[in-house]
Amino acid sequence: MSGAEPHTLTGAYALHALPDAERVKFERHLDDCEACAVEVRELSETATRLGLAVSTAAPRELRDRVLREITGVRQESPSHGGRSRSGLSARRAGRWPKFALAAALAAAAGFGGIAVWQNQVARDAQQETYRTQQRSEQVAQVLAAPDARTRSGALKGGAKGTVVVSRSENRAVFVTSGMAPPPSGKVYQLWFDDRGTMRSAGLIDPAAPNDTALLDGPVDGASGMGITVEPAGGSTQPTSAPLALLTFPTG
Repeated sequence: MSGAEPHTLTGAYALHALPDAERVKFERHLDDCEACAVEVRELSETATRLGLAVSTAAPRELRDRVLREITGVRQESPSHGGRSRSGLSARRAGRWPKFALAAALAAAAGFGGIAVWQNQVARDAQQETYRTQQRSEQVAQVLAAPDARTRSGALKGGAKGTVVVSRSENRAVFVTSGMAPPPSGKVYQLWFDDRGTMRSAGLIDPAAPNDTALLDGPVDGASGMGITVEPAGGSTQPTSAPLALLTFPTG
């Protein structure tokens, strides 16, 4: 790029593709060239808007080809009464029209759009990891609480369930073993027994029925808990006979 005329570097500058030395020289040129400054601003805005809209991966070689070609290509400027700008008319035949260059820049900027998508996926995974870690810490707090008390019982089908309650933490944990996966389209749902009124305490992951589950919500005045089989997504109230009802331990 070292021998390129400054007027031809607007596209490369908009894509942050200039080496540091060239970028510094070109930015000095922008201070004295309003036409290039406007062109850079328009190309940057267009490439950003279209790049973020890209949802499919561009061919691997496209970015390199676009970056290579834009170093000698400048967008078409509006004509003024049929006159060309002084010193530039001889190069008009070799330039791309404005929409074509913007589209090419957008294709290259599509890599940025893909990066945004990948970054969002990473953030979602990070948030899910944080939620899992937070629940694990809450489970550990219940199990390690000085007032933690346990109660075990048999579930229908030969499985076993154990509930651990901490009144100081105001939370409860349910541990299962020997439980088969729920029927297709169904899910295991946990309930707080508020002295005869059932309050949802969350769902057990169908893919991991034999796991440690932190019951959703505080224990408050609940006297026990239950587990039922419900339609996928859960129910507001139990729709089937409980697999088990466990009274919370006291003392």
